Amino acid sequence: MSIKRPQLVNGEIYHLVLRGVGDTKIFRDKDDYWRAIFSLYEFNTTEPIEIRLQRKKRQSVKNGGQSSDERNLLVEILAFCFMPNHIHLLITQKLEDGITQFMRKFGTGYAYYFNKKYERKGHLFQGRFMAVHVKSDAQLEVVFIYIHTNPISLIDFKWKKEGTANAQKAIKFLENYKWSSFPDYTGAQNFPSIIEKKFLIDALGGKKNCREIVLDWIRGKKVDFVGVELE
Repeated sequence: MSIKRPQLVNGEIYHLVLRGVGDTKIFRDKDDYWRAIFSLYEFNTTEPIEIRLQRKKRQSVKNGGQSSDERNLLVEILAFCFMPNHIHLLITQKLEDGITQFMRKFGTGYAYYFNKKYERKGHLFQGRFMAVHVKSDAQLEVVFIYIHTNPISLIDFKWKKEGTANAQKAIKFLENYKWSSFPDYTGAQNFPSIIEKKFLIDALGGKKNCREIVLDWIRGKKVDFVGVELE
C-alpha cells in the first residue's frame, strides 16, 4: 500500500523508515552499525560535515584536545532502531526542511561509506524515506512499541501477526539488542548522545512504563499497528 508522505512541520513528530533498495542488507557487520550510529549524530547539524575529519576531531578530544561541539540541530531523534535491511526513526523537526536535510545527509553519507567499503555502485536506499505523522498520544505509544519490538523478527519471523512464541526469549533479546534506543529507555546508557529521551519518558509515564508497555505487548497484550507500519 502506497503511503502519501505528510507535510513535514517544525515541532511535529514523525515515524520514518529508510529501506535498502530491493531489501539490500545495509548492515553487514558491526562496523557498519557503528558507522550509522556515528552518522546519526554527526549529520544532525546545519553545518556541512565530512566524517573523516569529524573522526579525527573526536580522536583529538579523546587524546586531551578541546571539544567545540556546538551544533545547530536539524531534528531531535526521539527513538531509533537499525534492522539489517532498514532503519526506523522517530523524529521531531526543529528547523524548516530539517528532516529532509538530515535524511539526505545521512543517506548520502552512509551510502558513500557502504559502497566504498564493499566496492559496489548505485543506490543503496529505496528512493525517498517513508514517513507517518504521529498525531496523538495513543499513536505515539503504539509507534514507540512498534519501533522497539521490530528486532523480534530476527528471532521470530511471524511475531507481528501471531505474537511471540517465547516471551522471555524475546524480552531478553530486545533488552540486549544494541542497535536500538530501547536500552536507553530501560535504564542503560547505550547511545545517550544520539537521542532526546526526556520527552517520551514524560509522555509515556516514566522510564519504568516505557519498558512495561513494550514488554506487555510481548506478553500478549497486543496493540493494533495499523497506521504506523511503513513496509
